[in-house]
Parts: sequence; structure tokens; C-alpha cells
Amino acid sequence: MKLLRFFVTVAALGFAAEVAAEPLAKQLFGAQRVSSQQKPAAFGSYSRGCAAGSVQLPETGATWQAMRLSRNRNWGHPETIDYVQDLSRFAARQPGWNGLYVGDISQPRGGPMTSGHRSHQLGLDVDIWMLPGDNMRLSRKARENLSSISLRRASGAYVNGNWTSQHHAVLREAAKDKRVARIFVFPGAKVQMCNDEKGNRAYLRKIRPWWGHHYHFHVRLKCPRGSRGCVNQDAPPKGDGCAEARQWVQNILNPPPPDPNAPPPKKRREYTLADLPQQCASVLHSK
Repeated sequence: MKLLRFFVTVAALGFAAEVAAEPLAKQLFGAQRVSSQQKPAAFGSYSRGCAAGSVQLPETGATWQAMRLSRNRNWGHPETIDYVQDLSRFAARQPGWNGLYVGDISQPRGGPMTSGHRSHQLGLDVDIWMLPGDNMRLSRKARENLSSISLRRASGAYVNGNWTSQHHAVLREAAKDKRVARIFVFPGAKVQMCNDEKGNRAYLRKIRPWWGHHYHFHVRLKCPRGSRGCVNQDAPPKGDGCAEARQWVQNILNPPPPDPNAPPPKKRREYTLADLPQQCASVLHSK
């Protein structure tokens, strides 16, 4: 019996060592420099998936600039690239704007990132800077060193003096697009838009308050039609969401007491390739 336990223990230790030695998915996908030569497709969910056949947003366009080029994160589903270009043309028609500064979209083959985002894994998320795009001929060095601007004050409860009607117009146009599932922005911006909107308010449902997101807003597209392996996020609750955003603000200004029975936060687990959808192995190893 003791001998049997010995062999079971040895086998278990060997398996544990094998698992421990397995490279993390973020290392595998972060090492990819180009997209896979496959039909464009998104597999999995926004925070646990990958992207086949991604398209690179050109570094420079008439109405956009891809920023932080050293990250190599200006890749996305073709619908995402089209969306960015469409929105940038609208932004270029706003006073004081010549286009958009575009932050992270996704890695060439999607997947978990080596740093930063937990989402952006399907090529369907894109960060748009709050800094109005004025210079559409930035050098590579400038794109590494230029910073966006914050639009918040009071820890996100209110907008600051950098907020303009043009920001409202760009966010409204961004959300009205039928391809969009939701847009994340800091609570104060959502409340300001709720207060200022005098027209059709239906698009406000897609503008969702979330922590951070005061230097950029985060656009999330729906799974493209026909994407069988892509998992959509649940639709936002019905209504314009303004009451919820105002509650966020109240909780910022007057934080509720901590819940003594709340479980301690769980440490985020790092994914391996085996944790991702099966298609991601093909995406990773495709030429």
C-alpha cells in the first residue's frame, strides 16, 4: 500500500511539474508579430479567446494615427478596422479635431496580452484617446512620447475643463453604430452626457460607466455575423443607464461602508493555451 502511495505521489508531482512548465498563453500570443493567414474570425470571449486573420490598422491615415506602435497592438477584425476609420472621419469634421488617436486594439493573433488589458483578445475592442487628434503626421517617436489627456475630476465623479461638446459628439457617434455592443467610459462622463443630451437618448444604453477610462474610451464591437466561435457579452440592461451612472457617482462621493462578509478578491489566474478555445491552437501555429 505504501508503495502504491509512493507511485501516486510521484506521478502527481510529475504532472504538476509538467503543468508548471507549460508556457503562459500571454507569452505565446505576445510573441507573434503578424496575423495568421486564415479567414478572419474571433474565437472565445473578449477576455478569453483569440483572433484569426486579423488586419492591421495602417499606422497613418488621413484621419487617424495608430499610437504606441512599439506595442504592435494595432490589429483587429476587419470590421473593427472599418469601424475605426469610419469614426475617425466623423471626428475629423468636429471643430478642433482632425481625426482620432487610436490606442490598443489587439495583438496580431489576439489572445491574452503580455501587459495591461484583460480583454482586447478577439480583435473587437479598441481604445480611442480622449486627446483630440490634431496632428495626423506624427513621427514614431512622438507616438511613443505623446500622452492623452484626462477628462475627469473628483476621482471620476465629474468631468473637468478638458471635456467638450466634441467629446460628447464623438462618443454619441461611436455608440450609435450598429456594430457596437458597448462603450466604457468613466462615470462622470456618462452622467454629463445624460445631463446634456437633448435628442434621441437610445444610444446612451451602450455608454457604460467603468473604472478608469478617463484618458480613453473603450469601444467593444459585437461578434461579427456568422462568427460561430465568438461569444457575445450580455446586452446592457434596458433603458438609458443614467440612473445607474448617477449611483456610481454617488458611491464615489459617498462611498458605502465595506461589506464585512465580502469574500477576499481572488488572484487572477494566468491562462495557458489549454484554457483557450480549441481553435486558438490553430490560430497560434498557423503561418
